[in-house]
Amino acid sequence: MKISRTNDFELVAKLNKYVHDLHKNLYPEYFKEYNFEGIKTFFQKVIDKEEFAFLLLEDDGQPLGYAWIEFRNYPENAFKKAYKSVYVHQISISENQRKKGYGSKLMEEVTNIAKTNGINKIELDYWFNNEIAKNFYKKSDFVKYREFIYKDI
Repeated sequence: MKISRTNDFELVAKLNKYVHDLHKNLYPEYFKEYNFEGIKTFFQKVIDKEEFAFLLLEDDGQPLGYAWIEFRNYPENAFKKAYKSVYVHQISISENQRKKGYGSKLMEEVTNIAKTNGINKIELDYWFNNEIAKNFYKKSDFVKYREFIYKDI
């Protein structure tokens, strides 16, 4: 298994299908059908931005998933102290490769990147009904500290 940084927006767009389809199935009122061309164009615009990193996970030369992370700096203000974090936007693992430890390996790499950059906090969010993500992050010792709620009117 190999994890490396990538700027291959086309490959990331292909690997995005797994997480996108999961979100679409759970929340069809929010997510469109997977559209490779549209998603490829999106990733093409953001993949080279300095604050983002895309980690490609491969096994035996086969791309199986990725993590999209962001380096965030929160300035001090009247309410909060300043801090830095690595924010995980997405992890996507090929559907037939889940539950094999690949997501955990990606999160280990995210942790190593944070430590190397002197950052002691990893943040993320996930959709509430995504039990796969909920269980994965709980198993990985993530702690919930905020909740985002809504009311349809």
